[in-house]
Amino acid sequence: MKSRIKWQDGIHFTGETESGHAVQIDGAPDIGGKNLGPRPMELILLGLGGCSSIDVILILQKSRQEITDCVVEIDATRATEDPKVFTDIHLHFIVTGKNLNAQQVERAINLSAEKYCSASIMLKNTVNITHDFEIVEG
Repeated sequence: MKSRIKWQDGIHFTGETESGHAVQIDGAPDIGGKNLGPRPMELILLGLGGCSSIDVILILQKSRQEITDCVVEIDATRATEDPKVFTDIHLHFIVTGKNLNAQQVERAINLSAEKYCSASIMLKNTVNITHDFEIVEG
């Protein structure tokens, strides 16, 4: 897998992926950014949430659960000193569907965290990652 980061100006960059997509990356205004895109550490959280969500949806679909929506709210804490790495990340899954089985939802989240989500498994050795869920009928 390859990616490319191209400097635009100031501390604004364009990230290009091997799959042909681009994202603007920028820093906070207090360090010279223009707020033209997400911060690099925000992208890490989005990658973790996206990876986990894909797993959960695929596992629930294979389990014949009638899922209609999946939202993951991510709350992260960073160290106060450089390097300001993530110390804790919590993923709260809000899974919507018809007659969803709570055990199946919990199983899907655990399988993602422990076996399938590359981002989660890569980060878990340095970050305390927790998760919980709620089920919404609909």
